[in-house]
Amino acid sequence: MAGLQKILITVLVLVLILLALVFSLNNQEEISLNFLLFQTQPQGVAVWVVMAFVIGALVGLLLALLATFRTSVSRRTLKKRLERTEKALEKAKAENDRTL
Repeated sequence: MAGLQKILITVLVLVLILLALVFSLNNQEEISLNFLLFQTQPQGVAVWVVMAFVIGALVGLLLALLATFRTSVSRRTLKKRLERTEKALEKAKAENDRTL
């Protein structure tokens, strides 16, 4: 079963590489991007598309890491509060048992 999975992943990767190669060969027309203050050097359309994909993936990864970090910090804070509350509850129960 693991061997079949490795073969399927290998075939999928090869197909994706082939699609990327075909895409880049079909989009070799050079264009330059005009931003508000500057203009880029002419590059192939495929280069700009791949760059946009990579930048988007990196931004998405950064946002996911930030969200994970914030969740982790929040979870740790809540865990500490829970532990303090449980200790206070145990102390209150022990005092209540002594008074009865």
